[in-house]
Amino acid sequence: MASSAAPLFDARRIADRWIADYCASGTADDMLCAHARDDAAWRAAFEELAGLSGDNLEGARERARRHAEDIGTGFRVAGEGEERPWPLSPVPLLIPEAEWRGIAAGVVQRAEVMERVLADLYGEARLVADGHVPAALVTGSPFFLRPLARLVPPGGCHLQAVAIDLGRGPDGAWRVLADHLRAPAGAGYALENRLAMAQVLDGLQLRLNIARHAPFFAAFRDGLAKRCRRAEPRIALLTPGRLDPSYAEQAHLARYLGWLLVEGGDLAVLDDRLYVRTIVGLKRVDALWRRLDPRLLDPLALDSHSTVGVPGLVDAMAAGNVVIANAPGAGLLEAPAFAAFLPQLAELLTGEALKLPGIATWWCGQDAARDHVEAALDTLLVAPAFGVAPLGLPEGRPVLGSALQGEARAALRADMARRPQDYVGQEVAHLSTMPVVAEGRLVARPFTLRVFAARGADGAWTVLPGGFARIGEHADARAAVMGEGMWSADVCVHGADPVEPVSLLPAGDSTRLRRNPGTLPSRVADNMFWLGRYLERGEAQLGVIRVLLGNSISADTGAALAADTVRRLADILVAGNAAPAPKALRRADLTELARAALEGGEGWYSVAAINAQARMIGGVSRDRLAADMVRLLDAPFPARGELLDKAGALQRRYSALAGLAAEHMGRTDAWRFHDMGRRIERALATLRFLRAFGRADATGDDLGTLLDLADSQISYRQRYLTGIARVPVLDLVALDPGNPRGIAHQVAAISGHLDALPVLSDDGLAEPQQEQARELAAILVTAHATRIDDAMLAGLELRLAHLSDAVARRYFLQGAEPLRAAGLVLA
Repeated sequence: MASSAAPLFDARRIADRWIADYCASGTADDMLCAHARDDAAWRAAFEELAGLSGDNLEGARERARRHAEDIGTGFRVAGEGEERPWPLSPVPLLIPEAEWRGIAAGVVQRAEVMERVLADLYGEARLVADGHVPAALVTGSPFFLRPLARLVPPGGCHLQAVAIDLGRGPDGAWRVLADHLRAPAGAGYALENRLAMAQVLDGLQLRLNIARHAPFFAAFRDGLAKRCRRAEPRIALLTPGRLDPSYAEQAHLARYLGWLLVEGGDLAVLDDRLYVRTIVGLKRVDALWRRLDPRLLDPLALDSHSTVGVPGLVDAMAAGNVVIANAPGAGLLEAPAFAAFLPQLAELLTGEALKLPGIATWWCGQDAARDHVEAALDTLLVAPAFGVAPLGLPEGRPVLGSALQGEARAALRADMARRPQDYVGQEVAHLSTMPVVAEGRLVARPFTLRVFAARGADGAWTVLPGGFARIGEHADARAAVMGEGMWSADVCVHGADPVEPVSLLPAGDSTRLRRNPGTLPSRVADNMFWLGRYLERGEAQLGVIRVLLGNSISADTGAALAADTVRRLADILVAGNAAPAPKALRRADLTELARAALEGGEGWYSVAAINAQARMIGGVSRDRLAADMVRLLDAPFPARGELLDKAGALQRRYSALAGLAAEHMGRTDAWRFHDMGRRIERALATLRFLRAFGRADATGDDLGTLLDLADSQISYRQRYLTGIARVPVLDLVALDPGNPRGIAHQVAAISGHLDALPVLSDDGLAEPQQEQARELAAILVTAHATRIDDAMLAGLELRLAHLSDAVARRYFLQGAEPLRAAGLVLA
């Protein structure tokens, strides 16, 4: 017994020392030190951390980061092309259940008040007529969407989900810092934080009876489905695309909720109904959870310059045929100016004061409020009233009045005099702190808490127990200084009673079985097809580079190839725009050619450039690809070693990606497009190799190189014991259906995929792409290696290119294609 108790004793001792050192630092941290209400919970969390990593807090932080990375969590800063890893702290924020009930009640009350205000402002507008809300606050706001006035959203409510930022003062009181209604983001990050922390602190769930997230997401999913007209609705998450800062979160949520992840170009409105373009035609969409700016939703009704919206979407919504969460125009109440009026509106509409008060706000569009802000400028925060940067705050961010001096202060005062309605003054909120790991120890940093609420099937609000915390980089506890924060933390609501192990997945015996993986949007099919092509293209080019550098496995040719063979290898790279033509065929020139074709430079189609294209597609296909595959696509380009070392590392990466696709992807239509892209690209590359090295005057070096590039050396040696001969090599590489790297095998696989994919008519006749694949297969079946010449190979290459175009025309529906094209299915 003594040996089994020792680790617990050690962990407890380490946890007590961490807590003592943290409290001794002089912090006024309400969570943990003198005013802590539940030291036992925090001690349990630190004991779990100590049991995980001993006395190594940096090790615990690294483990949390690694688990977040394994899940695929990431984010992008606006203006940056690359995603950043999600900065997850190993120390969760712990909130007792009793305290959480008060927070949840305040969130529900606030959501209901905002729903009533929106219903009035977009309806009869009695609040404006009776003087409770200034008309300029509504009609002057860029968030007010006039085309939505008098339109009752399908389902009867404007808000389906909300997010609210809370700050806790040093006195322990929670206050609202901001409301998020247009496209409330972050619930996916809360889910991902919990998934990662379940791996880091796996014993804490049972030890503290931490409330689960699944019931909230189930309620949200059921609530949105309940407001649709059809019994089994199709729901989609509308994303702005891969460059959106929270795209990774959106992809994770879509996969978790079982919804389609779509962009505006995937959708079309026909006869006031919304459809998604799929490989089998148009499929009805009943509800959208939009993460797109509402002003960009419909270029016909809203911003006519929008290229990412869906023409006619507002008409479909007005006809009651599509539920949009949240309804366009809900962002009207996000404006900081509205925070000045919400307390009075709450009492007017509900007879109660807000349970979660906001920070004191003065809208300068009113004379008394403007005078107060100007008089108390040095003690207030000055912010844009409607989120749009006014002339006096050119960066568009809130600024401490005391920080404005000289010309900046004069410019602010001048513009406030010209357009006071563009500004608000707010009290400077001070935040409580929580522990975070920095430089190997626990330090106190200010934090904010984002809480989420969603309507369930009964219309009642459900609050996610926890949300996620954002933690500041510096010790300054003023909310305005903290900004977006540097770390994220899981938020755990804990109580005395055991928590039922609820999952979003239904019980196995209550689920209707299905083997159809669901709707495949045309854009996704397009992406999967080209992901396959780019991966195969990169691998083929890499093969040429490796042979050029002397990596042939042929014992006859070795590493020294004849000059004509080397020139043909160089010509292939130059013809593919991979690198500029070498000055000569000297080793130094060829090495530079290989380097350029591998690592690239501006304007050259190198392996690195091809990898970047594949990586981009992987970034927009997170909801369709395994995490391991996305991780390999995101892996940095090799930077160490000689050229052959880098080429070898890339070859192993390509092999791993091919293995994941072959062994781990379900045999769905998405996989068929991915594999078909690979087969088309492999066949095209092999045809180019045949034309270069399979000529009538081909030498032994030429034929050996051809076998290398077609990855058929071993197959040839096993089959033919005499040396290399042209006709057997051509037969193996071009016509043998049993060679998995040969052209005949690729064409047979392509034809099989096209026969298995859905067709638009039931007449039993082949569609154009099927006809072309069968004709190509027939040519190869009836061909003989002795009759293969350049003209035949050029003809096959042209037919493959036409086949690829036919696949694109049939399955990758473009926005300009007529919606009433013959055969399109409407379901």
